[in-house]
Amino acid sequence: MEFFATCPKGFEKLLAEELASLKIPQVRALRGQVSFGGELADAYRACLWSRLASRVLLVLARVDARTADSLYEGLCRIDWTSHLAPGATFAIDAHGTNANLRNTQFVALRSKDAISDVIFHARGARPMTDTNRPDVTVAVRVSGERATACIDLSGEPLFHRGYDSRAAKDVAPLRPDYAAALLAAGGWFREVRHGDPVLAALWAGQGSVLAEAAGAALDRAPGLLRPRWGFEGWAGHDAAAWEALLDDADRRAEAGEKNGLTLLACDTRRGAESACRQTLRAAGISREVSFVGVSEAADAVRTAKGGRLVTCDLSWLDDDSLAVEASVLSEASAVAGLSVAALAKGDSLDAALRAEPAARVDVYVGRDDGELAFYEATDELAAPAEVTLAGNVRVPVLVPASDQFARRLAKVAKLRAKWARREDVSCYRVYDADLPDYSVAIELYQGLEGRGRWLQISEYAAPKDIDRQLARRRLMDVLAIAPRVLDVDPRCVNLRVRTRARGGSQYAGHGCAPTTPERHEDAYARLRGQRADLRNRHKPSLTDLPEGAHLVDEGGLTFEVNFSTRLDCGIFLDHRETRSRIREMMKQTLGSKRFLNLFAYTGTATCYAADGGAKHTTTVDLSRPSLDWARRNMARNGFRGPEHEFVQADVLSYINEQRHSPNRWDLVFCDVPTFSNSQRMRKSSFDVQRDHVELIIGVSRLLTRNGSAIFSCNLRGFKPDVEALKKAGVVLEDITEQTIPEDFQRNKKIHHCYIVKRG
Repeated sequence: MEFFATCPKGFEKLLAEELASLKIPQVRALRGQVSFGGELADAYRACLWSRLASRVLLVLARVDARTADSLYEGLCRIDWTSHLAPGATFAIDAHGTNANLRNTQFVALRSKDAISDVIFHARGARPMTDTNRPDVTVAVRVSGERATACIDLSGEPLFHRGYDSRAAKDVAPLRPDYAAALLAAGGWFREVRHGDPVLAALWAGQGSVLAEAAGAALDRAPGLLRPRWGFEGWAGHDAAAWEALLDDADRRAEAGEKNGLTLLACDTRRGAESACRQTLRAAGISREVSFVGVSEAADAVRTAKGGRLVTCDLSWLDDDSLAVEASVLSEASAVAGLSVAALAKGDSLDAALRAEPAARVDVYVGRDDGELAFYEATDELAAPAEVTLAGNVRVPVLVPASDQFARRLAKVAKLRAKWARREDVSCYRVYDADLPDYSVAIELYQGLEGRGRWLQISEYAAPKDIDRQLARRRLMDVLAIAPRVLDVDPRCVNLRVRTRARGGSQYAGHGCAPTTPERHEDAYARLRGQRADLRNRHKPSLTDLPEGAHLVDEGGLTFEVNFSTRLDCGIFLDHRETRSRIREMMKQTLGSKRFLNLFAYTGTATCYAADGGAKHTTTVDLSRPSLDWARRNMARNGFRGPEHEFVQADVLSYINEQRHSPNRWDLVFCDVPTFSNSQRMRKSSFDVQRDHVELIIGVSRLLTRNGSAIFSCNLRGFKPDVEALKKAGVVLEDITEQTIPEDFQRNKKIHHCYIVKRG
């Protein structure tokens, strides 16, 4: 008989070795599967004992699949009555396409027709299909001009072990077959033969690694907990052979309970410990797991006398968690020199362990590329890369050259802190890509009255010719070094990664997400519920601090910043001098003293204008959350009342409407986004270089006779069309140089700023 076991990409060699260890004959690794021969009992053994296979299939025939008709005719030549018992239901699992069979649903339909017709001609009644819980699943796999027809002996995928847990929502689960592959890559199934094995699972997540490791050490078949198999409703099922295998597995599991085993887990993520313990209980494992620190786990593995292995699952990390990854890799360096099996999406662990893996296998982690790597135990480790900071503080790093960054940051931080004390500035930029290889901007925010310190680190996208992994390692070193140099809790570091892609505005992430259409009665019920909630709950004060927000001081005013839920934190530090200028200009303004803030974001400029004596302010932005934030900033500084209005509108449309009204303002601030393609704008998109003339002319028409506006943008290469503006009676005065703060002098193109007046 011919069979094959399917598996994820990269598992083929490991699966072939596993099947061979089960004494299954004629094993041959292919792409995405492993073929084998033997008797039906061999296939049953693979179903029951394989930890790496996804499915086990019995090959019935290979047929011509050049056309739908040839596929139908080939399948009709199979005696389906020997596979489907009278009254049995079936389903088709179709895979693959070719030039004529371009849809798997169509392949499944033609296959179903062939099987139904064969059964009808033999029995006079068509079999029923059941896609949810069929008695028999027929797999039809098209490859080129041929199709392979199989009986799926496994039913549900074999990695559905029966103990799969979703107990901890904040901890991503690792699929059991991936956990088993991680252990197989590290040779755990050999280590358990050496008595009293010790496993240390770093970032054990929901515990699938622990369950698989314990199952192997205690000689428990991974399929023992499965309540249903695909072969049970198949007419060719050999019940006696299956029962014999189950009896043998039960005896082995009972005997294996006497085996020695030590399970250690290292994971401080919320819910991880309880999830791991629950998974072990659900898997029928009676052994307990000890949660310890990484260094303690490393010491325990080093002193173990039997088999030993460290597993390191980093598959849960992504590009949005580099700060976490930096901390994780720093901890992982404690197991350098031990036998380590790792699952990760990059090779940064190589630097942390100071070694190249002895074996590396490419796999998929979700939709991302990843790798299984095995690092052999060694006593010959390179000296750890680290930098020494003030106070003889040593920080492990991934790139030795990061010591240059550490020295530079310490130097500029000292100078910048001295300047900040002299100028009474509490939030400022400390570092701005001073070293080309460490191309980041670092801003320090100090809380009101000394309540907290936070860092915002923004990475400039590296050129395409820079190795992506090297750039990633440098960034993680920045994340490890900066909080220690600047005396900030690593948990209070926010990372932003800037890309070179064009699109979106500075307010991206503040708008409303598209919603799914709902029926009228559903909408009515939802609104009715919202009204009830509003009646029954306390209305929040304008000075209540939202979750994740903090208060900072600038220019004697208090502003709300938030590093956890916003793309931007709520205040642009490069406009510190611009805001001060707005306050002084408003103080000197005579008459109505009306101020207009366009593209207002969180209204910081409006606060300065009000502090300068503005009698009436208008704050305009397209984003409702930004306007709510602006209201809170104004209220927190004592500016309330009907004289301060907030308008949610497309700024371009608003300007056009106000031009045809009697409303005019003495001072206007317009800090425009470089580019925006918001669907709620009057135009399909806005480009500051393309559209600035129309915008500035429109702003100038909203000014009183002696009024003025400040126009600003952050497009580095911006060039105003002075001639076109002059023809329209608009005069520009470039004040960019006077509005660049001291802490932004390295990057004077951070913004452009102009005084706008009517000629």
